[in-house]
Amino acid sequence: MSEAKKPDQVVFNQDTQRYDAALKPYATNVGAPAIQVTDNSSWKSRNVNKANKQIKAKYLELKAAYEKMMLELEYNTLVYNARYTFEPLIGETYHLYNDKKEEPFLSIIDPASCHFDYIGSFQLNSELIWKKVEV
Repeated sequence: MSEAKKPDQVVFNQDTQRYDAALKPYATNVGAPAIQVTDNSSWKSRNVNKANKQIKAKYLELKAAYEKMMLELEYNTLVYNARYTFEPLIGETYHLYNDKKEEPFLSIIDPASCHFDYIGSFQLNSELIWKKVEV
């Protein structure tokens, strides 16, 4: 035998020349319980499906909110770019029409009282955002 070799049950680190059984991340004693790897594949597959469903539901919620917000932005831009010669009041409903030149204009006259090309009715809220309303 070369250097005095330690028995197998003794944990001795040749590099540091120290006994380091307490520093190992695994059991080093012959009497220690056996390390058993548990099969968690069914748990993983079950929970992966649940997590994916939750993430997809959240994605669909966010997508719907985004589409709604983009539609509001489109309406808001349309009304602000329309022609009008009055200062709209918050909370009042106004009607958007196309004139003979296909240019939008805002009016207080409701669709039943005129014969212009009706686009929609809008209300200015307290945040100065035009919201589409049904009349």
